[in-house]
Amino acid sequence: MKEIQVGFLMSYDYKLLKNSIPLVYREANAITIALDDNLRTWTGGKFEVDDNFFHWLKSFDTENKISIYRDDFYDSSLTAMENEVKERKMLASKMGIGNWIIQLDSDEYFVDFKKFTKELRLRNKYLNHPKENQIQIAGYYINLYKYTDEGILYVSKPRNQKFATNYPSYVTGRNTNKQVIYIPVIVIHECLSRSEEEIRTKFTNWGHSHQVDIDGFLEKWRKIDHSNYDQFEDFFYLEPEKWKRLNYVKGKTFTDISDNLNYAALMPSKTHIMSKNFGQWFKFLFK
Repeated sequence: MKEIQVGFLMSYDYKLLKNSIPLVYREANAITIALDDNLRTWTGGKFEVDDNFFHWLKSFDTENKISIYRDDFYDSSLTAMENEVKERKMLASKMGIGNWIIQLDSDEYFVDFKKFTKELRLRNKYLNHPKENQIQIAGYYINLYKYTDEGILYVSKPRNQKFATNYPSYVTGRNTNKQVIYIPVIVIHECLSRSEEEIRTKFTNWGHSHQVDIDGFLEKWRKIDHSNYDQFEDFFYLEPEKWKRLNYVKGKTFTDISDNLNYAALMPSKTHIMSKNFGQWFKFLFK
């Protein structure tokens, strides 16, 4: 026990796992990939998986760390979000209580996973009696918005996101509504940097599918490029004002884009993170 257990949810955008898995492979003790038995999404939509992906996975997994967990994760009587929570809890149970349970989506790329795992191990005391001492560990998202001919548009202000927990009592997505500890690590989220068809697939099949005005969002998304992005604001697909501004970085490949991003400037200050952690500690002090 007290291992670094990483879980991935495999669905219609499974090909992105070729980007995300290598970034966590070395530091993970084990990686479990959840795949619906009938290849269904949380809304019941069907997807296909090319056999070549499984060939890649087998050849990449030189240390035999990766396993695929197949089960029935879709229930037609549940909402998309309820199905998401169901799958996450089933996956976490497979990963094992008493370990650090890290759950990632295919489109989430850790910039420094080694640093994240070091921070987790400093807090191994939370693994001794996890149910009585439930905790969430969060990092910071850089949300990618749209590829251009020479680079990419991304949301200028990082947002925090929960990635790990010692006890997976998920309520919505990865959120357990328990105390959060914020860690200064960056995760690049290839959120909307996709084709229009891929964006429609994402919005139709994910946990927030009922909350998104897809056509309204795409009408604005189509208009924006590297020459006019500073003339627009409010870009988030659920509550637009939460993504106030975009920035632009050059790069022909994802590696170039990552190298050109100024992570030090994007990371919230140490004072801000300390303040957030103190606020969380005080909030849950008497709970």
